[in-house]
Amino acid sequence: MDTLKPEVQHHSSGKTRPVKLSVRGLNAWFGQAQVLKNITIDIFDGEITAIIGPSGCGKSTFSRCLNRMHEINPAARCDGQLLLDGEDIFGSAVDPVILRRRVGMVFQKPNPFPTMSIRDNVLAGLRLTHSLKSSEAAATVEKALRQAALWDEVKDRLDKPGGGLSGGQQQRLCIARALAVDPEVLLMDEPCSALDPIATARVEDLVHSLKDKYTVVIVTHNMQQAARVSDRTAFFLMGELIEYSPTDKIFTSPSDPRTEDYITGKFG
Repeated sequence: MDTLKPEVQHHSSGKTRPVKLSVRGLNAWFGQAQVLKNITIDIFDGEITAIIGPSGCGKSTFSRCLNRMHEINPAARCDGQLLLDGEDIFGSAVDPVILRRRVGMVFQKPNPFPTMSIRDNVLAGLRLTHSLKSSEAAATVEKALRQAALWDEVKDRLDKPGGGLSGGQQQRLCIARALAVDPEVLLMDEPCSALDPIATARVEDLVHSLKDKYTVVIVTHNMQQAARVSDRTAFFLMGELIEYSPTDKIFTSPSDPRTEDYITGKFG
């Protein structure tokens, strides 16, 4: 399998960031409808990248292509090149199950297994590929729940069903489940759209804390959220990538008038 040397990008902090995900000429379809058109973008290691744009612009499809979830739909297909650390994720030697451990996903609607215990929810993904000793399982559960800022709220009821948590807690439980498999990249598809403002603030604080260890891609319809949490922002429109820049530039001096029109509310 060919491996390409990642490019680097100088971050505003002064650090040099390697490219974690490199996308070149990505196209995607559902049946005959093309939903992504020739997307080329680099996503940098240790940063939070926000994907914004109106409904139907291809944001969620793009995120699902990054860990090959798009292909789960029998009517879906994509082509182009997508490199993770220089390795083609569409290569014949790549196991999609292992890829989805490296590139985890948190969905728009919290989706814990409602009758499964909090503990077993956290371990569900890991148990697909690993056999765990009880001591390893306990340590993994605590670590993941602490990373998801949920441990103190649930540590005394780990045997209770995950469906008994509040909406915001359920979403953080899903984040813990994704983190338990120790991914390198975390995709978050509108993770706060079903949450109240307090729960949203908790998740946003959590996202900030995660970038010290993970590369995060967050799809959001909330431009204020993108401005608050991300290092870079990509604006999608009708399946095309219109603009991709540091977040402060996108929101203060966008290069494309369509970006400015969207951000100022003229459409979308």
